[in-house]
Amino acid sequence: MTDKELYEILKYSIKNVYKDMAEDERREMLDFADGYRKFLDNGKTERECVREAIAMAESNGFVPFEEKTDLKAGDKVYFLNRQKNIMLCVIGSEDIENGLNIVGAHIDSPRLDLKQNPLYESDGMAMFKTHYYGGIKKYQWTAIPLALHGVVYKKNGEKVEISIGEKDDDPVFTITDLLPHLAKEQMSRTMLEGIEGEALNVLIGGIGAGSDEISERVKFNILNILSISYDITESDFISAEIEVVPAFKARNVGLDNGFVGAYGQDDRVCAYTSLMSIFDIEAPKKTAVCLLVDKEEIGSVGNTGMLSKFFDMSVAELIAKLKGSCDMVSYNRTISNSACLSSDVGAAFDPNYPSVSEKNNQSFAGGGLVLMKYTGARGKSEASDASAEFVHEITSILENNGVIWQTSELGKVDQGGGGTIAMYVANLNMDVIDCGVPVLSMHSPFEVTAKGDIYMAYKAYMAFYKDR
Repeated sequence: MTDKELYEILKYSIKNVYKDMAEDERREMLDFADGYRKFLDNGKTERECVREAIAMAESNGFVPFEEKTDLKAGDKVYFLNRQKNIMLCVIGSEDIENGLNIVGAHIDSPRLDLKQNPLYESDGMAMFKTHYYGGIKKYQWTAIPLALHGVVYKKNGEKVEISIGEKDDDPVFTITDLLPHLAKEQMSRTMLEGIEGEALNVLIGGIGAGSDEISERVKFNILNILSISYDITESDFISAEIEVVPAFKARNVGLDNGFVGAYGQDDRVCAYTSLMSIFDIEAPKKTAVCLLVDKEEIGSVGNTGMLSKFFDMSVAELIAKLKGSCDMVSYNRTISNSACLSSDVGAAFDPNYPSVSEKNNQSFAGGGLVLMKYTGARGKSEASDASAEFVHEITSILENNGVIWQTSELGKVDQGGGGTIAMYVANLNMDVIDCGVPVLSMHSPFEVTAKGDIYMAYKAYMAFYKDR
């Protein structure tokens, strides 16, 4: 053996997912990405993602948990929480106290939310006031086509679903920006200050209607249109949940169609791969769980976030139906013997911005699934920091199943950082590690992922369910 050959064996190097991919697997990868793009187009909000997940799950044999009087190995059930949070389970052949294999992703994404009293008229234009949700670069949300998605509850309790801007013949909306000729003062500010949060006002109309007795004729026209189309009034916005999202569809990116470009890939790329993997698990040894949660982008709070008791309560109900009852000992054993892949995205190295990355510990688009032993910020603040034993266990599973993987941090040590649901899962006394798909332009209205990485995430979650 030459020194060069020995060096290649001894060193760690990032692989390329496409290098040795067989032609049939390449076709499967491309077909998988096509299905993923459809999922993104149909699920631009957390409610829509849950709706899609239910439809997909039921077509794959899953039923609501409450419809089952008893459970046996191979049964497929799901728990639903407030239309924004879902947990799917395939019952394993082993005693549930041996632990669950959990893949957990979040389905909320950075966006703009309409305020409770959003509609106003100014200088002949009707506008909606918004409040941004999650970490965004505010300037990225101006001068692009936007759509409205959400629900409104009328005074009589009737639920009205809103989706405007997605069909070819729908109107779209936008947030206007200054022309460069008049933007000298604006462009002298920092990028953080260039667009203020209160300036993210959505243009929704400009034609007046009604008699001259009405002081706000454009607003009146918009209210009249909403009344005719949806039978809602202005006060109905108070109880509404309406999100402003990019109006464009998921697209192939590149002459080779090697990438997917779309809104909301953080973290719906991991949600989709998590769903598809549990759909393809038929007879696991340990009970397989796919957990899709809300509110991660604002700290996993609320009754649909990872910090809610929904997961704990669902596991307790699962144990009770399998064993006849659920005491604290059974619950504790089940949780402490469980393991979780926190399926969240990583930051892919961007050759346009190399200075924020430390290349020895950075993920690359096309390098496969990315494992992140810890996230957090600076001194590992708010990180779960997976143990050496668990990292070894997971990497062994990946290697044994031909999954191309890489390891990464979220940029340089003092550059920034970020969090996932991992720390909240770890707080339950469970092994957990972050692993997902590297993303370019993360948190922008048009994020980019490599199709090979998406496919490797699916293979990784399948392997975890099957072999752990």
